[in-house]
Amino acid sequence: MWDPVVYRRFASERARPFADLLARVGADRPRAVTDLGCGPGDLTVTLAERWPGARVTGVDSSAEMIERARAERSGAVEFRLGDVREWRPPADVDVLVSNATLQWVPGHRALLTAWAAALPAGAWIAVQVPGNFDAPSHRALREVARSEPFAATVGDVVRDAPVDDAAGYAGLLVRSGAAVDAWETTYVHLLPDTGPDHPVLSWMDGTALRPVRTALDPGGYARFRAALGERLAAAYPARDGVVAFPFRRVFVVARTS
Repeated sequence: MWDPVVYRRFASERARPFADLLARVGADRPRAVTDLGCGPGDLTVTLAERWPGARVTGVDSSAEMIERARAERSGAVEFRLGDVREWRPPADVDVLVSNATLQWVPGHRALLTAWAAALPAGAWIAVQVPGNFDAPSHRALREVARSEPFAATVGDVVRDAPVDDAAGYAGLLVRSGAAVDAWETTYVHLLPDTGPDHPVLSWMDGTALRPVRTALDPGGYARFRAALGERLAAAYPARDGVVAFPFRRVFVVARTS
């Protein structure tokens, strides 16, 4: 289950990669724009603002996220509950966006290839995924998950590296015949250390810890968070009231031929 309130704790930090991704999309007057993995819709509405003449649709597999998006957003965007793995592009989709979503989707490389083939010529695909799975935060997450007493329940839930680097995605889409722009950026987020939880732990509550929270009972999850929080405090010490949290992200923008 996704929690829109928890996810929004670091809304401005999560929004910046989306803006950097869309800045490289050169579409002028797209007929239809789809945001796969739209979450609560905060960023999807900016697509309607940029392309007011387009039909903008947000798709997400979380009923909680779609419910929040529909409740809070205007009629400029249509929000639909749906599985990214089952989505097929309508004939008039000229811009396809997927921001911080495909890392959750097994087999997403094949999906990217299929989308590139199905979209009309001159359409844009814009994808961003986190590339921080080798960061201290995720190494600590795997260490705790694969230690006792948690290993039997969540040892297989956390993932090693479910995404490619920028070169990997570039090669995939070049082979599909697309013109590709791919890059990586490491953002250094300065998170206020206001407690009671370590700020990187609070960040992970909204994303990486979601499968762990689902798998454990409340008491087990509290113990897991406590063990992880100790490791995060050592890996990301607070200085001058803030915690520096480097976060690598992978971007690829492609135009179909």
